[in-house]
Amino acid sequence: MKKILLLCACISLLVSATHAQQEKEAVKIVSARFELWYNAKAYDSIYAQFASIMKARLTFNETKSFLDGIHEQYGKIKKREFYKYVMGSFASYKTQFEKKVMALNIAIDNQSLISGFQIIDFVNDLPIAPERNTSKLQFPAKGEWTVIWGGDTKSQNYHVESRAQKNAFDIVMKGPNGKSYKTNGKTNEDYYAFGVELYAPCDATVAVVVDGIQDNIPGELNPMYVPGNTVILKTANGEFLFFAHFKYHTIKVKTGDKISRGQLLGQCGNSGSSSEAHIHFHIQNTDNMMNATGIKCYFDDIKINGQLKKDYSPVQKDLIQQEP
Repeated sequence: MKKILLLCACISLLVSATHAQQEKEAVKIVSARFELWYNAKAYDSIYAQFASIMKARLTFNETKSFLDGIHEQYGKIKKREFYKYVMGSFASYKTQFEKKVMALNIAIDNQSLISGFQIIDFVNDLPIAPERNTSKLQFPAKGEWTVIWGGDTKSQNYHVESRAQKNAFDIVMKGPNGKSYKTNGKTNEDYYAFGVELYAPCDATVAVVVDGIQDNIPGELNPMYVPGNTVILKTANGEFLFFAHFKYHTIKVKTGDKISRGQLLGQCGNSGSSSEAHIHFHIQNTDNMMNATGIKCYFDDIKINGQLKKDYSPVQKDLIQQEP
């Protein structure tokens, strides 16, 4: 078997551009179970998760024969990493079998049942991303801020599971009370970060602007446009600096503008998939989240927990302040 393919009547899975590189929770669970059962040769458990349209076209014995052939040719799955969505329906995983790296593609229906899967040659066709930024960046706001999500591990940073956002930061401003809000946190204006001005980290060209999205009531999320009001800047070195969740109608730049380090972009807000006013910032290698890969961000001349740091990438719980 030089090329192995199993594809049965895939039911379309809607994937929006804003989520295109983020693995959906339902398929994440199904694919993890598939790997577990495949390695244990528990093919009856896999077959039990087939949608009816799959079972109508494949018998259990055919499925068992196919998966036994995979075991014989490639061995067990040693490592599996979400790669991207393909054909609008399949979650594609770069899968390290014992003998070869392959692509495991799985589609599920609305009941989280397997409506199609493929095991084919893996082709790395995403744009290459550098490990870190080469442009010198300043922190994009004044005052002291606290990193809520940031770092390389899942416990530090839930973004690590998204290819485009894997190095993202979520950063809030706290007051003397140690909280991000002044009284009860029920209004946006009660949050220290809400309305704080955000500035360009370096000279750049404005690649994308999205404005006109209302700020959320604190604690409520807008699933229709996850980043909310957005600015994406392109640096001279080809890095794309992604800012999300700006305050409604406060963005001061437009697509195509040539801007300077320290230039006003807009105000911190609570639009999109955001529960409170905060800075969401990350770097990626294209302006399109459908095929972007995250780039680790380092800031120049930044105070961390009161100490001056050079070329530093903040992590969860760090107190950040830009040097004047």
